[in-house]
Amino acid sequence: MAVVDEIVGIVDEHNRVVGAVPRSEMRAKRLPHRSTYILVFNSQGQLYVQKRTPTKDVFPGYYDLATGGVVLAGESYEHGAARELEEELGIRDVPLTKLFEFYFEDEHNHVWGGAFTCVYDGELRLQEEEVERVILLTPDDTLRHAQTAPYTPDGLYVLRRYLGQAE
Repeated sequence: MAVVDEIVGIVDEHNRVVGAVPRSEMRAKRLPHRSTYILVFNSQGQLYVQKRTPTKDVFPGYYDLATGGVVLAGESYEHGAARELEEELGIRDVPLTKLFEFYFEDEHNHVWGGAFTCVYDGELRLQEEEVERVILLTPDDTLRHAQTAPYTPDGLYVLRRYLGQAE
């Protein structure tokens, strides 16, 4: 199934599922939905930061410090996070720690997020349609890099909140 044809759960202002539509319709109408955000660290405390491909539907070519994506209809945050982690980076069977849920809105997104973290030191298998490359940065270096390079705003929010710096 093509990404634009994935069926996405639609939620209300209280994060309750109220329907399901194709991803393309969700994006076109900017419908509220759920997404997962996984901060993947190595055992030295460095964060796996993805460079998004130029063909991504939202924030093409940006850096993204959270692995993850849209929660499909019928999926939980936990299942969506595990699926996205395997799809994007080839990471599976790694324990995920749930951090928090949050609401985020900008000109591209109207999203309820589920944030997670995990530690991984193995080989990566990048999803070539979505991930151009991965770099390792400390959280502080990531925030410095974000001052001069384009980063997804929702991913930055997750990292800042994780670090206790969110407004």
